[in-house]
Amino acid sequence: MTSISQNKIILFLKRLILIGLLIFICTYLEIYLAVGKFSKNISSACLDCSFFEDAFLMSLLTTIFLTFLFLALSLIKNIYLKRTIELLSLILVWLFWNYTVFVDRESSWSTYTFTEEILYTISFSILPILVLSIATVFALNYISKIHEPK
Repeated sequence: MTSISQNKIILFLKRLILIGLLIFICTYLEIYLAVGKFSKNISSACLDCSFFEDAFLMSLLTTIFLTFLFLALSLIKNIYLKRTIELLSLILVWLFWNYTVFVDRESSWSTYTFTEEILYTISFSILPILVLSIATVFALNYISKIHEPK
């Protein structure tokens, strides 16, 4: 292998690891900030599972999915379209996880309607999701710029 192709592989791997770490940390932090108040509640799906184990698993699954999605999106040349898709992907995945935690640890033990579940999820998720998703997309943009193959 030539030195140039080894450099490209190393840059790609660094970028992959940095994107994965960023997504994992931000997802874990977002779940904790948005639905951490339910951490003491018992899970209706797994009575022995702790909130932090669930958040770790959710963050891991999100990292795997979004890392490959974001790497595929790097092929898109339109920067505004790319960032919009990244932002919407983060928001939708995080809302889904917050909804899942809320249903599992709070509403399954009570009598919430589906509409109430959605409204409650959005109400306590809006601030953490907006702040962390925008910060994550900016950080992704920075990582993409400094680890761009030339």
